[in-house]
Amino acid sequence: MHIPDGFISLPASLAAAAAAAAGVGVALRRSDATLERRAVPLAGLLAAFIFAAQMLNVPIAAGTSGHLLGAGLAAVLLGPWLATVSLTAVVLVQALLFADGGIVALGLNVLNMAVVAPWLAWGAFRLARATLPRYPASDATATFLAGAIGVVGAAGAFGLEYALGGVGGAPALLVAGTMLGVHAVIGVGEGLITAAAVGTIRSIRPDLVASDRVEPTPAVHGAHHRRLASAAAVVAALALAATAGPLASTLPDGLEHVASTLGFAGHERLSPVAAGPLAGYTTPGVAAAVAGTSLAGVLGVLAVLAVMAAMRGLRRLHGRGAEERDPT
Repeated sequence: MHIPDGFISLPASLAAAAAAAAGVGVALRRSDATLERRAVPLAGLLAAFIFAAQMLNVPIAAGTSGHLLGAGLAAVLLGPWLATVSLTAVVLVQALLFADGGIVALGLNVLNMAVVAPWLAWGAFRLARATLPRYPASDATATFLAGAIGVVGAAGAFGLEYALGGVGGAPALLVAGTMLGVHAVIGVGEGLITAAAVGTIRSIRPDLVASDRVEPTPAVHGAHHRRLASAAAVVAALALAATAGPLASTLPDGLEHVASTLGFAGHERLSPVAAGPLAGYTTPGVAAAVAGTSLAGVLGVLAVLAVMAAMRGLRRLHGRGAEERDPT
């Protein structure tokens, strides 16, 4: 799903970067206006978990692998604005530290995975909840659709981008159709994982689900309890990152499979950070490949948490500056 440099022309990539910047900018402002305080740490923790989970590629049909995108999960738990912010942090760290996705294509990847995917997931979730009968299984169905539609939507966005500025001469309709077909299979798995994860969280902490937020009971969910839960979540994300990389399938992912099958894989260009210290999820100076991948994953989780903390700090500074300019 991560687009490398070279698949999409420079003008189309720049246009996508402008659209992505606008979308993320609006998401930052809107999350300031609508954000509930207890959702802030959840956003960082969820971003770290999604980064770790994306390291685990699993085999699917036809010699292809897939991994969790997390757009539906983030949208249902955080709402679409904060989901965009969280997924942007993930995509930035992947591109800048690990050369996972191109630098020229960074705007394309942010647009597809952090803007289009969570918003389509949120729309599918809300539409399903509004139209399905109110049975216990309805929420699970709506959440499943959010996970699946997020993946398929991001794949469809790439198909449109290839039609507008694709390199390599592959038929645009064939690219779009193949991308949608491959990622529909991946989307089923993502939908099941999303429904299971949200259902578990809803049964324990319904106040953490954006779509049905309630006030937590202080005696049950006090500050000490939340700190312990946050620490446990960080440890879980670090453990997942340490194990996911070494266990990941080496089969090509959905986009790599499509590019190879349709003949435009040879147009991939190395990212400017492809020679960086953590490129390819490796760690310099660590002789054992498994240990190097595990350490890279751990460092990636910490980097995502740092980016989310920096974004939170910038929002606080922006809010403080606005108050100083308008003390009323």
